Amino acid sequence: MRFTVTLLQDEDGYIVASCPALHGCHSQGKTKEEAITNITEAIQGYIASMRKHGEPTPATKVEVEEVEVAV
Repeated sequence: MRFTVTLLQDEDGYIVASCPALHGCHSQGKTKEEAITNITEAIQGYIASMRKHGEPTPATKVEVEEVEVAV
């Protein structure tokens, strides 16, 4: 399965990774590579839990758009 993830640097310098298709599925790492490894493990655990509880796995297609906001 393929999932879109977002990567944002927090105020402490850590990279926070989130998976929009899996509500509440987040992880972090000191580097981009570590954050990707950690979110991959989090996604695997999330999907395993869903299967264990007989929940349907979510659609993996997430549409991403950039918007411009005047501030």
